[in-house]
Amino acid sequence: MREININLVIDAVKKLSIESNYYLGNDIKEALDEAKKEETWVLAGDVLDKIIINSEIAGNENVPICQDTGMACVFMEIGQDVHFVGGSIEDAINEGVRRGYEEGYLRKSVVSDPIERINTKDNTPAMIYYDIVQGDKVKIILAPKGFGSENMSKIAMLKPSDGIEGVKKFIIETVKAAGPNPCPPMVVGVGIGGTFDKAAYLAKKALIRRIDIDNENEFYKNLECELLEEINKLGIGPQGFGGKTTALGLNIEVYPTHIAGLPVAVNISCHATRHKEIIL
Repeated sequence: MREININLVIDAVKKLSIESNYYLGNDIKEALDEAKKEETWVLAGDVLDKIIINSEIAGNENVPICQDTGMACVFMEIGQDVHFVGGSIEDAINEGVRRGYEEGYLRKSVVSDPIERINTKDNTPAMIYYDIVQGDKVKIILAPKGFGSENMSKIAMLKPSDGIEGVKKFIIETVKAAGPNPCPPMVVGVGIGGTFDKAAYLAKKALIRRIDIDNENEFYKNLECELLEEINKLGIGPQGFGGKTTALGLNIEVYPTHIAGLPVAVNISCHATRHKEIIL
């Protein structure tokens, strides 16, 4: 049994809160550069230039990539041989978010109640997802999620008879309806299977996989490529001004489901699709 003091978790979450908001991932940088090279529509190319320059300024000057520094989504992969000491793991995660958003001068965007709308003033509580795995390590992935893109996400409880064509249609129509609202070129996370809530979780989890890492399943790898190609044919383009690149990437996560169901969720993210990780 390996003991990990919760102070290490606090420090790690604080660091990730800041760095995920300041520094664009290399996979996204490379995808933006490639999109710029391929773009023939002048206005779209100009928008991509500005997106790239904005990310460079953020990284060089240690300021947020976007004014919406998101709701902190924290994915915890906890080894079953780990024992946390010194306090509550959930309190530690929220304390890390609190310190990170304060010290990083990040906008506090969380309200304590969805109807009363009173700001918590420290961006807590975080959305926390726990996964128990083998070993004695802890992986923490923090993904700030802005709501310009989050609000464009959808879930559908399709019938098994809708099949793969029904799944494709729902995904494409969701992206088409989102239009310029999620600050494209977007990244699309798709969850297929499980239950109503599991599909939504899978779609969210799909967004923390690098877009330059292929799906391990050949069928879903090909489906990702097909859907990305179809989405980019929509012509929404960077910031909705038209062009070749509506989406930089599309990731799919799947899970077994009931014989009577075919849940599908689409979680859309902006071009930044921020996430950073650390292993303790």
